[in-house]
Amino acid sequence: MNSNSNALPSAFHKLAFSNLMAQSAEQLTLAAVPIVAVLMLKAGPGEIGVIAAVQSLPFLLLSIPLGLLADRMSRKRLMLMSEVLRVCALLVLIVAMLLEQISVPLLACVGFLAAVGTVGFSVSAPSLVPALVGSQQLAQANGRLELARSMAFAGGPALAGALIAWMGASTSFVLSLMLSLAAVGFLRQIQEPVRQAAPDRHPWLELKDGAHFVWSSHLLRPILLTSIAWNISWFVLQAIYVPYAIRTLGMGSSEVGLTMACYGVGMIAGSLMASRIVSLMPFGQAILLGPFFSVAAACVMASTHWLPSVLVACFAYFLFGFGPIIWTITSTTLRQSVTPNPMMGRVTAINIVAGTGARPLGALLGGFVGEMGSDLASLLVVVAGFAVQAIVITFSRVRSLKSLSEAQEASQGRED
Repeated sequence: MNSNSNALPSAFHKLAFSNLMAQSAEQLTLAAVPIVAVLMLKAGPGEIGVIAAVQSLPFLLLSIPLGLLADRMSRKRLMLMSEVLRVCALLVLIVAMLLEQISVPLLACVGFLAAVGTVGFSVSAPSLVPALVGSQQLAQANGRLELARSMAFAGGPALAGALIAWMGASTSFVLSLMLSLAAVGFLRQIQEPVRQAAPDRHPWLELKDGAHFVWSSHLLRPILLTSIAWNISWFVLQAIYVPYAIRTLGMGSSEVGLTMACYGVGMIAGSLMASRIVSLMPFGQAILLGPFFSVAAACVMASTHWLPSVLVACFAYFLFGFGPIIWTITSTTLRQSVTPNPMMGRVTAINIVAGTGARPLGALLGGFVGEMGSDLASLLVVVAGFAVQAIVITFSRVRSLKSLSEAQEASQGRED
């Protein structure tokens, strides 16, 4: 690795390609499952909420154990094991569909197994990046990974909707399987740097150190709390959106896929513009962009109650992608900059379990509100949730950061 060069190393490019394949497989599956549940099984908001909640449970239950493993074993090996598990889950789903044995419980269970693979990949990849690139390349590398994720978010939903409409539901899952196998192939080519063996300590002590590091940091704590509020709000929307779009807005499967794909289009635009945007303002102000764009997006989505238009829904999803991807790039770079590498897996896992682990709560809340309340009430709950996450980060010390170097100095002098 040549940290003095602007060119990212070959090992990182293999990680980026494997990330693109894995993210594409995940997004294609996540988009196809609720569409299949609504169209084939006549599932309502409550059942969609349950499916989304079960798919999200691994983030809550397994992020910490897998994060501890990421600090103790080869991160490449952990990603390989995780992706192979996703391959197996997709095989089970495809066979069940061919045998016409598909059901809501089966979709939820297979989704759970596939998500275990996603968790392993999610805790390992950000922990491996600092070992593959120089410290001055972190923002560039994170932007590259997020661009790949953005492309997956853009292509997955639209492709899922089109495949289901044109060729049947099983086709989308077969393509997901092929993409996941490609991710395994790229992962196998990575030459992971050897790192010093972790001390033989009780896992509870390791976890306690990581949790204390995050919670005692005036920079990482508000990032964590904002992520929790954002993910709850986002999954409330995910639980209500497909039934709302199909039954109230009158969309077909391809139109639902198109609107959700605009999320990925916004992510791509945000990824490409992130470095330029961040260079034009203090670092802390750049971090605020994502939360405020999310509030604006939620308000636009709520306006579809009065303006039932596919274009308005597309614009809302575009905003949801554009701002938050800048948040992801900047907040990840901040976390990697202030966290010691031997602790990276645990700190990443704590953020995942607190943020994406909040998804089951959001999914269940969305299912409950969708079943018990009106469409307008559900949309207003989404707006209120995103307003909370914007308030949390606005009144934190993160807002005043001028640069990453200032963040590192603030972390070194943080108070307990």
